[in-house]
Order: sequence, then C-alpha cells, then structure tokens
Amino acid sequence: MASFLDLLAVSPDLLALGEPTHGESAFLQLRNEAFMSLTEHGYRSIAVESDRAAGLIADAFVQGVADVTLDNALAEGFSHGFGAAPANRDLLLRMREWNAGRPVTERLTFHGFDAPVELESAPSPRRHLNQVCHFLDLDRSAEIDDLIGDEALWNDTAAIWEPGRSVGRSTDAQRLRVLADDLVTELYLRAPWKSAGWQAAFVHATAAVALLRYHAAAAAPLAQEERFARLAAVRDALMAENLLAIRSAEAHRGPTLVFAHNTHLQRQQSMMTLASMQVSWAGAGAIVASLLGDRYAVIAGSLGASPALGIGPPAPATYEGRLQQDTSLPRYLPTSDIAAAEQRTHDYRYFPLDRTIIEHADAILHIPTGVDAAVLAERIVALPDVEQVVASEENGSPEAAWGDRFFFVGPDRRQPFATIVEHDVPGFDEAAQLDRPGVFRLNLDLGRAEFERRFGFPPKAFEEHRHEFDFARLDTLVPHPGYAQHGFAGIVMPGPQLLPEIDGLLAIAHGRAVDRRERAARRATQPEPEA
Repeated sequence: MASFLDLLAVSPDLLALGEPTHGESAFLQLRNEAFMSLTEHGYRSIAVESDRAAGLIADAFVQGVADVTLDNALAEGFSHGFGAAPANRDLLLRMREWNAGRPVTERLTFHGFDAPVELESAPSPRRHLNQVCHFLDLDRSAEIDDLIGDEALWNDTAAIWEPGRSVGRSTDAQRLRVLADDLVTELYLRAPWKSAGWQAAFVHATAAVALLRYHAAAAAPLAQEERFARLAAVRDALMAENLLAIRSAEAHRGPTLVFAHNTHLQRQQSMMTLASMQVSWAGAGAIVASLLGDRYAVIAGSLGASPALGIGPPAPATYEGRLQQDTSLPRYLPTSDIAAAEQRTHDYRYFPLDRTIIEHADAILHIPTGVDAAVLAERIVALPDVEQVVASEENGSPEAAWGDRFFFVGPDRRQPFATIVEHDVPGFDEAAQLDRPGVFRLNLDLGRAEFERRFGFPPKAFEEHRHEFDFARLDTLVPHPGYAQHGFAGIVMPGPQLLPEIDGLLAIAHGRAVDRRERAARRATQPEPEA
C-alpha cells in the first residue's frame, strides 16, 4: 500500500477508488485490503456508493452498538442490494474488530454517500421526515401522510419516463419541500440542546430534501435525453453534497477513502448509453474535484475478465489487454505508464478504459481477472497428473454436493488433495455460509506439519480453537470447520491478489498426494512375505 500512495502527487483528503462495473467481487475485496492498510496512514473513514441514511445502521454495527446485528446491518444498512455482497460483510466485521477497545476519536466510521434513489425510481420522503420529527419531538405525521398520500404514486417507475405522471411538482410536493426545509432550520435551532443524535437526524433531513429534489427533476417537462441527463446529474450532485458533508465531519480525524463506480468518481464528464440515448453529465467526482482541487485524488478501476459477469478476456490491443500482458495479478500503476491503445467494446456490464479516463485519473487499478470456482479449477487441473471429479447425479453423489469439485492425483479416489465446494452441508459444515449466491470455498489437505505451522496448533487441537475463527470471511486461510482434525484448511472466495499464495498451498497439498501415490506404488511392488 505504501507504493500505492507513492503514486499520488500529494496526500489527498478524499481518496477515491473506482470500479468499472458492479458485481465483480474482486474490486470489493481489494477495496477492503486497501482501506485496512490505509488505517496505518491515518485514514479513519470510508464512504461507499450506498444510501447515506441507510449507512447509519451499518455504522452503528461498526461502532459496536449492541442491538444492531450483522444481519441488520447488511439488510438495512446498504441500498441497491449491496448488503448481499460477501465482501461488504467482511468490511463491516473488520472495521468493528478494529474499533474494539479503541477510543471514539480513533475508531473507523462507515458512510454511505449516495442519495436514497435509483435512476428510474425514488420513494417518498415519508420515512425520513418522520425520523426527523421524532427526534425533534414534533407530531406532524398526519400532515406528512396527508401531503404524501399514496406511496405508489411516488414509486411509479413510469413517472421517470413520463414527467406528467410524476408527483414531483405537485402542490403537495412543493409544500413538502417547505416542510423539509423548515425541519432543517429547526434542527439547527435546537442543536445546542439536542446534540446527541443530531447528526443522524440531519442525515435523514437531507435525505428527505434530496428525494424531493429528485422527484422535482423527474417532473421537469424536458426532452428524454436532456431529462435523463438531468436526473443523473441531480443524483450525482446529491452524492457530491454528501461527500463534502462527510469530509467536513471527518476532517479532524484523517483522510477518507471513497469507493464507487468510476462514473461517479472520475474528474471528467460521465457518459452512459440509456435506451439508445447518449447521456452526459458531471458526476460527483467532477463536482468535488472542482471544489477540493488536489485534496481529491482518484484511482480508476480497470478489469480484464470477470467469469461472474460473463465478461471474457480483452483483446490484446486494448488498454485492458495490454495492462495484463505482463502479469496475471492485480496492480496499481501510474497513468504515465499507460501507452495509447484501442478502446474495448462497451456494453452495459462494463465501462472500459479510454484515453480520457486515464488522463484525468491519478492512478489505475487493473484486475486481470476475477476469480470463481472455474478459474481455480483450471489452475488445479494444470498440476501434473491431476484428475477432477464433479459431483453429480450421474456419478451417484448426494444432491447437496452436486457441482462441487474434487481433485485427485491419478485414478485413486480415496482422498482428494483439494476440493472446491459451493454448498453448505446442514448439520456438519455450515459455518462458511456457502449457500450465499456466488460463494465458494477452496479446501486443501495441508497435513499436520503445515497445518500447525500456519495456525500455531496441531489439527487434533482444533476444537479448542474453533471459536477463534470466522469461517465465512473471504481471502483468509482458516481450518476446515469439518475436517480440520485431518489437516485440512480452506479459503472462502480467494481474490486474485491471493493467487500466488494459492499456488503455494496447492503445491503443498498436491505434493502430499503425489507422495501418497508413490508410497502406495512401492507397497504394491513389494513381494508378499512367504507363508
């Protein structure tokens, strides 16, 4: 990470790390590693592309609030479905563990910085207005309910395409905007007497204002292309406002890492094709960069292949193709090292690198490939004499194991040296939570000596240490929850940065299997003792 920071001309207050697509876990896993490393350089906060008000719940878990569980934090503390990402689970847990025993001033904080909207829909501000009224001990719920009316009218996705159907410029919506603005004023008036919980109430108040602004933009009678550009711009303006507010709150505690899609973080104009329309707008990064100058830095994300998203390897002549010619590992590199190349074909899954992105970024993070079960299987079967068996109905495997992979040296099927599993085994192996979408675990036969070297205790002592491990954590070698006593260990969803370590572990497990085969062969050739 020190070399990563060395790529930046100055030390920023807001360091933005972008991803070129959503859904490739490798970016989130590397984000987690980056943030935890940045804590050694004074960073104490992270802001991610998720609803800011929802993020209050996730941060409550991070701060150790007893009545906020991890399940609550993931289900309610993220928007856009991002709580389902296994790497976000890891992020919250690692932050909470880091905070344990530290003073409040040194704790890590979690923020969302998005508005509570999607491009094509937005709820009413009812929940947020009621939260503020509750904090201020005001009973205005009947008035709020009367002005909002039917929630379905606010959530109507057709209203985004047909401004006449939007409630955003109705008389009641205008009155709600005045009400929300009055509540913001009231918060400031009462701040001297109600400082506890004030920040959270203010976040809800600004969320209500944001929703009303977005609905007003949706009701504007503009041509479609201009209309969607306006909606995208309003959302990013709200993001920028949140980022600046977060930065103001965190300024005395250290820099902030920001993580989101490249289009929200880049300095230049953002562009997107939507329903055959080319939409262009100033993203949050462009806004913040214009106001903070060199106190804002951005690292744009680049991706080679993603099995999870169905994105194949890039053509060699493209920017991405050239970036992965030298190495198969993720790397940060200065933009000055990237020569001109062809632009990769754009599709809805991936926003490719181009010259403009590179010229306006401070550095690039390139990930040659995401890692899924098939990618790991290819590495394993490339080892000498390895045979793979995939559990299926045809070979008599139990249904719960169908799709799991078992790797052997030669035809002997008594003991695999490695397995890749994608299912929990109820009552036996559930700790890794493998039934989460896209989650898998690589299991390896390390043997007693290597197991003890890695974990500090022999396999037979595992049960005494079981409580020390989070078996669902990604990128972490842990004892196998079911077969540790036999010298097995596992890694859930190892990211591409771990491939060299994976290769080393595979060499150990494969070597043990080869030794077993050779010993068996020697025994088979020894003459039987005479009677």
